Amino acid sequence: MTTTSLPPVLRPADPPRRALAELAERFARDVRGDIADVQLSGITLATADLRAGEAFVAIQGVNRHGAEFVQTAAEKGAVAIITDEAGAGIAGSAGLPIIVVDDPRGVLGALSAWVYGTGAGDPLPLLFGTTGTNGKTSVSHLLQGLLDQIGVVSGLSSTAERHIAGEVIVSRLTTPEASEMHALLALMRERKVEAVAVEVSAQALSRHRVDGIMFDVAGFTNLSHDHLDDYADMEEYFEAKLPLFTPERSRRAVVSVDSSSGAIVVERATVPVVTVGTPAIAADPEAAARADWVVSIDDERPSGTAFTLTGPAGRTLSSVVPVIGPHMAANAGLAIVMLLEGGYEWDRIADALDRDGHIVAHLPGRTQFISGETGPAVYVDFGHSPDAFEKTLAAVRRVTPGKVLMLFGADGDRDATKRFDMARTAVEGSDILVITDHHPRFEDPASIRATLVEGARRARPDAKIHEVSPPEDAIVTAVGLVGEGDAILWAGPGHQDYRDIRGVRTPYSARELARRALIAAGWPAPESHWPVPYTD
Repeated sequence: MTTTSLPPVLRPADPPRRALAELAERFARDVRGDIADVQLSGITLATADLRAGEAFVAIQGVNRHGAEFVQTAAEKGAVAIITDEAGAGIAGSAGLPIIVVDDPRGVLGALSAWVYGTGAGDPLPLLFGTTGTNGKTSVSHLLQGLLDQIGVVSGLSSTAERHIAGEVIVSRLTTPEASEMHALLALMRERKVEAVAVEVSAQALSRHRVDGIMFDVAGFTNLSHDHLDDYADMEEYFEAKLPLFTPERSRRAVVSVDSSSGAIVVERATVPVVTVGTPAIAADPEAAARADWVVSIDDERPSGTAFTLTGPAGRTLSSVVPVIGPHMAANAGLAIVMLLEGGYEWDRIADALDRDGHIVAHLPGRTQFISGETGPAVYVDFGHSPDAFEKTLAAVRRVTPGKVLMLFGADGDRDATKRFDMARTAVEGSDILVITDHHPRFEDPASIRATLVEGARRARPDAKIHEVSPPEDAIVTAVGLVGEGDAILWAGPGHQDYRDIRGVRTPYSARELARRALIAAGWPAPESHWPVPYTD
């Protein structure tokens, strides 16, 4: 079976040289072996990514301890092992010096910041960190696009991609492990990047992936049902995000008050806060209208959403975000205000937007338009939560004169508690529903589909619901059910170029499948831009 490989871990071309003895003095509880004259040039959690001269950090995993892989680390040129007491008892056979710490994962951010010189007091690019359930990827890409528009050498770390001064690399995780994140920042600094947009997940905060990083501006989008496979309930999930808005992790914040959770972030943040509201979509339109900055919706078209941003001292600008939906205009407003709070001048931003007529940004897999000039409109989107479904379906509905068909599946081995709500939102917002597979992982895909069908039937017993597997057949069915003036929203896969089937990343592109289905049905479709060779 063909599989996709994981993208590389990025490191500076000229890595640092750090004395292991100094590392031990700063962080070690115990030292075993000779550390005199040992120099290290990096740090990593994974032997697969280890380079000669680096230290290997061995942590306790779900099933095995990383120290079981020290022999591989030694063979690949590791100069030291950093681990806990349990790992130290396993790692001795590698013959490498061992630095014993109480909590290797908990200290990894501080270790990495020290190794790469990327801590709060070190010279770094301006850092923008965005969290929230939905919209954080879009805001991050909009920030990066806006930075490019105003002539700033930019960087990006998002669910979809990493950007370093124009180079684009597919992402591994929403937020990289701390060792990778600090290495990435060191590389960006090396390449003269001035500002970086970083997507910060709740898991990144809980699992120490952004430890040791000080964000100049933190942004908050919203909170909705998701990730309850990682957190006990919504309260715990929300609490996991709040540390980003403290002086230990950020200098100031910009918060959307379109959801009720925004007001709580404002109340509990312990850094200076500026608010942004979009009354057209806010849970409390009056509260959104009282925000420091207000986004109003001027027009919605398949090519984008026109909006006006109004703020203090009568400042106003109008522009277009190149994606459908008022929620995308809200994301654009948040991104612009984050830039202002980062110190970029109002006139510099306004002049660039006026010059270009719109925000110049590519948002991978965010309501991406696949169709040609005639035939049904096909949108591929990354949204995979009930709230994302609701907002995106509503946006598609407003620009579609005919029927709206929803095509989606649900993740296996992830938050199963949201599946009924996903199905309910999908069926209530569409005229036709096609349920298929997504990433089944180690779950039975038929069982996942059955749950989705049941949830949809409960919400709308009279709905037109089709269950089709695999997705390759589902999109063909979907295209056959619609015509000129209709629209298909395929939610879930977005930018991704694989499906996870029993732990195997199998090459797959919803965009390419949609393009082929349109062509097979006799409709025009754009040229393929999928970078991975597609095989049937």
